[in-house]
Amino acid sequence: MAKDNIANAAGADDPDLAMAVKSVLCVDLDGTLVRVDTLVEGVLALVGSWSLLRCILVLLRSGRAAFKAAVAAATEFNPALLPYNDEFVAFLRSERQLGRRIILVTAADRKIANLVSEHVGLFDDVMASDGKINLKGHRKAAALADRFGKRNFTYAGDSSADLEVWRVAGAAIVVGASAQVERSARRLLPIERTFPFNGAVIPELARALRPHQWVKNFLVFVPILTAGVVDDPAAWRGALLAFIAFSGAASGIYIINDLLDLAADRGHPRKRNRPFARGAASPVTGLVLSAMSVGLGFTAGWFAGVDVMLLAYGLLSICYSFRLKELPLVDVFTLAALYTIRIIGGGVATGHIASVWLLAFSSFLFLSLAFLKRVAEINETTGKTVARRGYLTTDGGILEIFGCCAAFSSCVVLALFVQSESATSQYVSSPFLWCLVPVFLFWQCRLWLSADRGWMDDDPIVFAFRDWVSWAVVACICGILLSARMMPLPLSLR
Repeated sequence: MAKDNIANAAGADDPDLAMAVKSVLCVDLDGTLVRVDTLVEGVLALVGSWSLLRCILVLLRSGRAAFKAAVAAATEFNPALLPYNDEFVAFLRSERQLGRRIILVTAADRKIANLVSEHVGLFDDVMASDGKINLKGHRKAAALADRFGKRNFTYAGDSSADLEVWRVAGAAIVVGASAQVERSARRLLPIERTFPFNGAVIPELARALRPHQWVKNFLVFVPILTAGVVDDPAAWRGALLAFIAFSGAASGIYIINDLLDLAADRGHPRKRNRPFARGAASPVTGLVLSAMSVGLGFTAGWFAGVDVMLLAYGLLSICYSFRLKELPLVDVFTLAALYTIRIIGGGVATGHIASVWLLAFSSFLFLSLAFLKRVAEINETTGKTVARRGYLTTDGGILEIFGCCAAFSSCVVLALFVQSESATSQYVSSPFLWCLVPVFLFWQCRLWLSADRGWMDDDPIVFAFRDWVSWAVVACICGILLSARMMPLPLSLR
């Protein structure tokens, strides 16, 4: 009944048109069948390789169609990992069961289109760019009109480029399009059906910034606590600016990291729900947001006086995203360095430079946490290797040993500091500091036990932020430091 109504709306006096609208359905790929642009994702997959430069040279020499073919040839494309528009795919499946002929018509390269067609298993034929002709806009409209005749097919699309096709189609199916595109389509031809995008972009972009990761940047406040200057407002202002600086820079880099890890994230049981991995936000929008976030971070960093430290952090983070994260052991030492840079930056911003003792202790502590992060990722991996990492799933045992050794080493450094002249000169009752050693050791052992039992998220800092025991440990540490600085020991204990 619904199809009959569509046919009547398309033109009740034209039975041939009504039959064509019922029988032939031409479907766009990018943004319609899948929520992403396969060309953009192909280019992102090539970032950091010489293949991208070769593809750009092809674009300049031979045009867009040849560029698409070059990108498709240079990438390992897995159609099973794409975020499909599930509601629309279910509709196509029901139409197929009713005997409707369905054609995949896309501006993507034929290699990509054929792989998607084989994976979905719903299409009778494929029309795509072939390295010479870029099948988009008026070229796609002309190709469909030549094959089926004007007004003799229904076309499913999503963007303003599809308006050219809808001018020669008999009916439209609008999938995930903006309100403006949908209004324009309605002025051109009957709408058979609409599939709106169910999701708000702004909340998804806010998620992409990963504000929960900003908890790591509270490390910039550590020099204030260790120096015992909690009553220094200038130090707090500097630390707050440093916090904003590192948070802005980190969020921008997180977005870049997500865009480079799209395929790996989609194969991960939890990371596949990230905004860019599931197609809830556009990579192009993500790049703009990343630039804005990094710009905010460096502006705050300049006012805080940590612009040099922030630049070092940014460069190391980018190197990590592009390559270092794939090198075993190099990756964990890099992560530990990124944590330590935050403490150094906090010392610069507050005017209370981190001591050698603090840096030595924190380096071992962060190295342990970096190993913990990798072990947690390995525990979540079902294959033989961890995507975009240099580890095998069988490496978990030795990484646990490395991490636990680093954890105990950090506490050894802490114990040496407690009995040093630096401790006795800084604290009224330095023996109170001995209580820090078992507290830190308990906390780190508990994190490793949680990882071994499978309770650990891939980021131990975020896990600790959500863990009430970790908060109790923080309270104990603050109490111990306050007591050691302000409470004299009884004469009998001196």
